[in-house]
Parts: sequence; structure tokens; C-alpha cells
Amino acid sequence: MNALAIENLSHSFGTRQVLQNVSFTVAEGRMCILLGRNGAGKTTLFSLITGLYYARTGLVRVFDMAMQANPSAALAQMGVVFQLPTLDLDLTAGENLRYHAALHGLPTELSKARSREELSRLEVLDRIDDRTSALSGGQRRRVEIARALMHGPRLLLLDEPTTGLDVPGRSALEQHVRNLCRERGIAVLWATHFLEEVAADDDVVVLDRGRVCWTGPADRIAPELGVGSVAEAFALLTGSP
Repeated sequence: MNALAIENLSHSFGTRQVLQNVSFTVAEGRMCILLGRNGAGKTTLFSLITGLYYARTGLVRVFDMAMQANPSAALAQMGVVFQLPTLDLDLTAGENLRYHAALHGLPTELSKARSREELSRLEVLDRIDDRTSALSGGQRRRVEIARALMHGPRLLLLDEPTTGLDVPGRSALEQHVRNLCRERGIAVLWATHFLEEVAADDDVVVLDRGRVCWTGPADRIAPELGVGSVAEAFALLTGSP
């Protein structure tokens, strides 16, 4: 089953078309990289998938549930980490997670246990009682991912999650998410402009100027385009240097 299916999705801001007939799928339990330059339309696409913007043209399906027809059920299956940080910096890491859990109706004791479990898995349990304002950028990102997992979603969406992190921090965060995908069978849609975040066994969707210009297994993109690397394939598809 597909965790996420995007069908002929288009969106405009006034007269400016930002997405044009976007279609792709994310399979259950798979890591899918949404690869595009800044301004390609990735964040707008995330806003449509999560219902922040209303999709007037096209469909968003989450585990075969239409987002437009049944948003509550679809959103219950999603965990989301947006590009801009959304933690309450006046609350501790644990309080941020428990507040999110309460919004999803989790009982207090389950919320406490799960917050410790998720923070431990992401190796920030020792900061559970610290205000998030005192955490590093990488630690805050891990707390945001832990928060997104509190209600047990089957699909995790991350919009440019490593932006602003140093190279070791980016690598560590990426590995944590890959472990989640492999160990728990969570489907992941990871939006990025960093080519080095694509692994050979990922699925890839290349988005350029609001259009999908390639989709398929990462290890097929270079051979199918007759070039030697993902970077060369991306440059060929998008016209970037």
C-alpha cells in the first residue's frame, strides 16, 4: 500500500503557478527523498499535503484516505517536521512532547512514557527537563522529530530538516530517521536540496519549478539519464550548474 499518493496536484498564489500537475507516491515503509532547489515548490507541497493550504486541483491520499474528504483521519497518520522550527522555547523538551500528545488525546501516563521513549531513541533523553531554548540546533531538530512521533504516525514528513546544521549534525539526524524507517516501518518523505542526503536504496522525486521531472529508485536516476552520478543527473534535469 502507498503511504502517500499525490495525484495531479497544482497550486497558485494569485497568477503565479507554483505547482503544476504534481503526481508521485511514497510506499509504506520506504524512504523517499523529495529533491529540489530552493524555490522548487517543496514547502508549498508540504503545506498542501498537511492541509495548511487547501488543494483546489488534484488529490492527496494518505493510506488511501483522501485528505480533502477526511482530513482528521489522514492527519492522524502523519507526523510532520516543518522547515521553520516550531518548538515552544519557553517549555522543556518533555513539555513540548506532552503538549503535542495531549492535542492528539493521549492519556497522561502514556504521554509521559512515550516522551521518554522517543527522546531516548533520538538520544536526547538527558535533555528532557531542559528548556528547548538551551538546546543546540541539532538537539532541537531531534526533539521536533520525537514530538512528531508521539501519536504513532505511519508517515513522517520532514521539510529541509537539516538546514542550519553542521555536517556532523546533518549526518547524525539523517541516520536517526533512516533507522526509524528501517526499524519501525515508517514511511518517510524527506524534502531537501542537499544531493548528498540521497542514498542508493532511497526512492527519489525530483521537483523543479513546480513540476516533477523524475521519479524512481535513486540507483536508477544516473543510468537512465546516461550520466555518472546523482549530482550530474540532477543538474541535467534542472538545468542547474
